[in-house]
Amino acid sequence: MFDLLSSLLMMLQSSALGDVVRNARYLYPVLEAIHIIGIALLVGPAFTFDFRLLGLGHRTVSVTTTARYLLPVSHAGLAIAATTGVALMSAQATVIASAGAAPWKFGLLVLAGVNVAVFHGGIYRSVDNWTDAAVPPVAARLGAAISLTAWTGIIFAGRLLAYT
Repeated sequence: MFDLLSSLLMMLQSSALGDVVRNARYLYPVLEAIHIIGIALLVGPAFTFDFRLLGLGHRTVSVTTTARYLLPVSHAGLAIAATTGVALMSAQATVIASAGAAPWKFGLLVLAGVNVAVFHGGIYRSVDNWTDAAVPPVAARLGAAISLTAWTGIIFAGRLLAYT
């Protein structure tokens, strides 16, 4: 498994994308700025939705209305952050992967993805029954807490990657 991962990292780093990102004068900082914008678009709406699931704002906006307006913005942010993240990683994939924060960032990304799948495949299927509830079901609140924790950890680990 480690050999496969090493091969994939080397392939990414030695790709045309990696070469362009490493050698184009301003491309890396531009990608970094776009990556941060993507993170803001992803995490801002996601955190707001998670806070609603934890019971904040229950008198103002239903869970389904919150989801309808915020989650598409979060999905766009995810697309931007993922695309620019791969491009940024291509410049130094083996160096980034060997940093101490890398397993944390990628492990937490997996946790966040699994959490979204479990949430939307599970408790959110019955959202019509609790969309206006002052306190959503425990499973929804647990999903929100995991989401807030995972994305916060991802941001911290990502910043540590830049400085280690």
